[in-house]
Amino acid sequence: MTSPKTKRAVALKTQSFNIASVALRDAWTDFVLSRQAMQCTPATLQTYQKVLGRFIAFLEQQGITHPEQVNARHVRQYLSRFADRSDWYLNGIARAIRTLVRFWREEGHMPELVTFAMPKVRQKRLPFLDAEQVASLLAGCSVRERALIMLMVDSGLRRQEVCNLKRGDVDLRTGAVMVIQGKGRKDRLAFIGANARRALLAYLRTQAGQNVDAPLFQTQSGGKFTPAGLRSLFVRLSRRVGFKVTAHMLRRTFATLCLQNGMDVVSLQTLMGHENLETTRRYIQWLGADLLEAHRKASPIDNLRGKGKKLRFR
Repeated sequence: MTSPKTKRAVALKTQSFNIASVALRDAWTDFVLSRQAMQCTPATLQTYQKVLGRFIAFLEQQGITHPEQVNARHVRQYLSRFADRSDWYLNGIARAIRTLVRFWREEGHMPELVTFAMPKVRQKRLPFLDAEQVASLLAGCSVRERALIMLMVDSGLRRQEVCNLKRGDVDLRTGAVMVIQGKGRKDRLAFIGANARRALLAYLRTQAGQNVDAPLFQTQSGGKFTPAGLRSLFVRLSRRVGFKVTAHMLRRTFATLCLQNGMDVVSLQTLMGHENLETTRRYIQWLGADLLEAHRKASPIDNLRGKGKKLRFR
């Protein structure tokens, strides 16, 4: 039987929570302001506004007026709407919602943390270009496109990072590429080889002026490329060469071909700007021939020879 003292404690706890209770839209605004205070990048803020804004609208359609009314069933019901989308798309929505409800709990907008099973991301081989396809792609490029493709394949830069590059960010003598405020607002150093530098130099000769603050890659009107503009460029290029090409595919191509050519994983992780090796591993697209060669070199049984061991087969 519950004691009067326990009842008073529960009542006091409930009362204090109700006093702190806020409307759903206010709690949503509080979350957005918190991300701004954390100095999240404009791209991250835009993603939260888009993904979580739709989730808030869904909750309102369900009659939810306060965050404490939200439960795991609502989250599962919302996620089920995207069951036909890719694993990464669904997982991204779930991660954003998890960040939101954790914030609400920490700020006292929820009495308890809403927990739910995260959608699994099935491991699958993601598309990239092999060396032959890269050569075929370059053969169908204009001077600007060739410089762009060679820089991306040789550096592994993200689409937004390429759009942000200025002329002064690339040292044509050493191949050093300074990535300013990359993903997570972090600066890092990337590199391109001699052939990519030659292609870039050939492109820059077609551009008027040598202002170091000018965009490295410019649109036909001389402006800075936007991510959407760069995407459109790749769509047109894909139609011309006969196979799909995307900025992210070129980033995966960089990771895979670097590993094939002998780069160690730690260096690859640093060049790609990843915080952990697990993220880098998802970019690496092993080929069957690579696995065969790797096993040939490291086979535990085959390498017993030379260890003074004579194997018997009968």
